[in-house]
Amino acid sequence: MNRLANETSPYLLQHAHNPVDWFAWGEEAWAKARDEDKPVFLSIGYSACHWCHVMERESFEDELIAAILNKDFVSIKVDREERPDVDSIYMQAVQMMTGHGGWPMSMFLTPEGKPFFAGTYFPPDERHGMPSFRRVLEHVANVFRLRRNEAEEASNEIQKALSTQLRVRGEGAIERHGLDAAAGRTAANYDAVHGGFGGAPKFPPSMSLEFLMQVADRNNDSHLREIVVHTLTKMARGGMYDQVGGGFHRYSVDARWLVPHFEKMLYDNALLARLYTRAWQWTKEPLFAQIANEILGFVQREMTSPEGAFYATFDADSEGEEGKFYVWTRAEVMEILGADEGRTFCGIFDITERGNWEGHNILNVPREPSPEHAELIARGKCKLYGVRAKRVWPARDEKMLAGWNGWMLAAFAEACVAFNRYEDIVRKNADFLLTRIVDGKLTRHAKIPGLLEDYSGVAWGLTLAYEATTERRYLDVARGLVDQMLERFRDEEHGGFYDTPIDHEKLITRPKDLFDNATPGGTSVACDVLLRHALLFGNAEYARVATEALESTWPLMERYPSGFGFLLSAAEWRAGQPKEIALTGDASALRRVIGETYIPHRVLVAGTQSSDLPLMENRPADRALAYVCIGYACEEPTSDPEKLRALL
Repeated sequence: MNRLANETSPYLLQHAHNPVDWFAWGEEAWAKARDEDKPVFLSIGYSACHWCHVMERESFEDELIAAILNKDFVSIKVDREERPDVDSIYMQAVQMMTGHGGWPMSMFLTPEGKPFFAGTYFPPDERHGMPSFRRVLEHVANVFRLRRNEAEEASNEIQKALSTQLRVRGEGAIERHGLDAAAGRTAANYDAVHGGFGGAPKFPPSMSLEFLMQVADRNNDSHLREIVVHTLTKMARGGMYDQVGGGFHRYSVDARWLVPHFEKMLYDNALLARLYTRAWQWTKEPLFAQIANEILGFVQREMTSPEGAFYATFDADSEGEEGKFYVWTRAEVMEILGADEGRTFCGIFDITERGNWEGHNILNVPREPSPEHAELIARGKCKLYGVRAKRVWPARDEKMLAGWNGWMLAAFAEACVAFNRYEDIVRKNADFLLTRIVDGKLTRHAKIPGLLEDYSGVAWGLTLAYEATTERRYLDVARGLVDQMLERFRDEEHGGFYDTPIDHEKLITRPKDLFDNATPGGTSVACDVLLRHALLFGNAEYARVATEALESTWPLMERYPSGFGFLLSAAEWRAGQPKEIALTGDASALRRVIGETYIPHRVLVAGTQSSDLPLMENRPADRALAYVCIGYACEEPTSDPEKLRALL
């Protein structure tokens, strides 16, 4: 075993038996590189990454390749989910150097951590026009030994570029016509046949759809509405959605959402559960409520720890084969369900003798099923799930990442208000997250200190947990995290926030990733939380800082709207007039109306613990009343659910 045997990350532990002399990220590795004047090979991936497994099996278990790494390099292995700060810096570098990125990421660095050569997956032998990993290693070692000046020059250029990009401060107010234009540019790439944007591969565009839904609702725009509804329906009926067990896979390798890359990520399902919940509030389409609750049921059943924390991922592979856990033959289904029900079920879910993927079937729903088959479908799914549960499961990465937990807590909290369910899960996860905060500082995972993603994500989740439960301590802790963001993460010079706190370990540059990529950017969620807390606590400074962050990024948002879905939603909030709702007394009937109504931008206060909040001032505690305020003006309070519905 190598040093990685002492780590907690499942991804690092997967490499603990490699003959490579791996180090985890830390001073021990850098000291060795400096003392021996060797280049560093930095390998970044994550446990659910299929090609990471392939490269580990092909190259890192190979004795000859390991011998070269051990002789000529200091090798560091990083789990990108543990250290997104490190991943962000070097992902930008690999994209600058090669024009593309991805995992596994293979970086070659000077002993000071500066990149001078980069790539992603390298095969063990030459294939498909790609050089062998062994040849790459020998070439890089020679460059570092014999052409050191070239390597140093390249690394200095890259570090300079990393340090200066995204530092330009934009100007200009966020206005609705600009947001409408951003929505139009996003919509221009719409696939009218299959839904979504562009061609294969297709990732679930949850944040862009959320933004388009808000603009469509504000403008009563039928085209944007069609984009959102059509895309959500196609995704829900495709093979990228786990039709048997609930939850979405990472992405579809084709344009029609049929064949997924089978890994399942907590963050995808958090964003999608929230999106389908809101889409149901907006359209009242039963399918959207069904999908939201199935996603949350999957997370509750298969991704939740005994203490209420949410696990990170499920692998794509089981028994060494991608997707094996999830696919079926027609004969299997017919045997489980019987001839009559089996034939109908197979017709609904596109299950054939030939199969639709490598001789097997990925369940999908090409046509809307008849309502009369609802019971048969539910019964069939239940039976298939029972059989599938006895198969060899994909590996589960049981890291409990603070930020990701905050996002999923937000999804459960919004669903709690919408569907009047899940309060116990919301409380249990919120209580777990409180244990991650000591002396006001947040831990991301294990001994890793919290990053902006964690502070903003946990603050977001706890704020919505307060709205779902009226448990005031959640809101107060969230406010403490907001103040930490302002104190330790804020970029005073250029606006917005850095990904790392001011007292973080020194990296080759201080990362500041503004984009919403697979996950929402830390700045995006920070702006959302700041705007909420500005209303909840009557704090104009929070709104000013959020506005400054939004305006500093606005030129980029205008040019690349598809890369800023979450941040554009925060800009929609800032440009509009959010609804401020206060409930007094036993207002359960009024709360149900709020949960059933699509209100993209609102804050909700209620409960006896909230009497000191500005929205609860001078409100009688003994009567069930709803107070709705918009733009510093309040409507007449009402105890009538239907009057409240009209107000909202």
